[in-house]
Amino acid sequence: MNLYVKNNCFWFELENLTRLFFPNEKINVYKEFSEVKPPYVFSELSDKITVKVQINDFFAEDEAEIKNDDTLDELSTVSLLYKMLRDYSQISQPWGLLTGVRPVKLLRKISEESDIDSAVSRFTNDFFVSEQKAELARITEQNERKILSLSKPESFSLYVGIPFCPSRCSYCSFVMASIERAKKLIEPYVGLLCEEIKATAEIASELGLRLESVYFGGGTPTTLNAEQLNTVLTAVRENFDLSTSREFTVEAGRPDTIDEARLCSLKENNVSFNIAHCSNSGAIEDYPDTYLNMVRAGVILYGLAPSPALADSLELKPVMSMKTVIAHIKTVEKGATISYGRTFTADKKMKIATVPVGYADGFVRAYAKDGYMIVGGKKAPIVGRICMDQTMLDITDIDDVKIGDEVLVFGSGEHGERTADDLALCADTINYEVVCTVSKRVPRFFVHNDKITEVMYKI
Repeated sequence: MNLYVKNNCFWFELENLTRLFFPNEKINVYKEFSEVKPPYVFSELSDKITVKVQINDFFAEDEAEIKNDDTLDELSTVSLLYKMLRDYSQISQPWGLLTGVRPVKLLRKISEESDIDSAVSRFTNDFFVSEQKAELARITEQNERKILSLSKPESFSLYVGIPFCPSRCSYCSFVMASIERAKKLIEPYVGLLCEEIKATAEIASELGLRLESVYFGGGTPTTLNAEQLNTVLTAVRENFDLSTSREFTVEAGRPDTIDEARLCSLKENNVSFNIAHCSNSGAIEDYPDTYLNMVRAGVILYGLAPSPALADSLELKPVMSMKTVIAHIKTVEKGATISYGRTFTADKKMKIATVPVGYADGFVRAYAKDGYMIVGGKKAPIVGRICMDQTMLDITDIDDVKIGDEVLVFGSGEHGERTADDLALCADTINYEVVCTVSKRVPRFFVHNDKITEVMYKI
């Protein structure tokens, strides 16, 4: 997808909005150009705002009055584009044209300029936010307001940075160093950090500031050993007045940095564990003494049993199904071979349907064993090997099948389709892996009362 931006600086929001509708495509942004090439999004500011979209046979163009205010002109430009992409895709985004990570903060700002009802109305009317999400934002803002109201003008939060990790995660963008490269720096860093904590506390005291929260981040703070961790925690406890602190958080996101000694160090320094759990889906049913004060539901959220032994004792209803459509239909003669390796040979004249689902979507090759999908309420056997993006079905004995017809890949079994448990047997794995393997490029449709309430195009 090509994005052309002329005489304006709104490319960032325009690119983010375009990506909402085309999550799997590269968005090429052009600020200097002599011609436009489809598929494209085009925006221009001159004596008016102009937005054009051309995608295949779809073309739309619209204009808006220029207000000579970057914020208002950007909103007008993005609004025009949103309506065009909505018309093209026939999809209304749950959060409308909002692409930031803090919609509630925006709602609060608008409500402070007017009132909460007007802010919610603007969300739905100007930003095209769904009524459901707008109401969620209202409720969240009300709850956050109660917490924020507890703060005072002299309140402050203390951040303690520990820029070390056992190793760098592939997704990490923080400034940090792995133990392998920086182990010898940890001890002197701890010493200097404690000196800085003491100096910061003196400044806070002189200014009459009120400590409200403490946050140890990084990096991974629990990369420090128990003794080092205790040293830093003690420095905070001895130099700051923690009597007004409502939160003390120590990040411990790497399981390989957690042990009994570190946990004891945290507890001895009054870092409380208000929420503790060690019950997964199986333990929820069988071991109530492990609940502590929270449980960690996993596979049962899909309506799947955590093990065959519990399948009969739990009243669960599978809630995830995978569907596709017929993309191609072809008649093959007797003796024709199908798919890679020519493992299937037609023993008669057959009608073969192709569906755009393959192992890149999480429908792995092992699922072909005695496999089938539901087409027109009947079983259509899988023929040949499952490909990266396609699977072939035998629809010879199914009448009136046409391109675009819905195909049920797997689900609850209610309509005769295979279940996650059935596919797990084929692949010698567990049902949880089956549902988790469905790849991020497969859109997720959330259904409530037989109506689609939300669509997620990229996980």
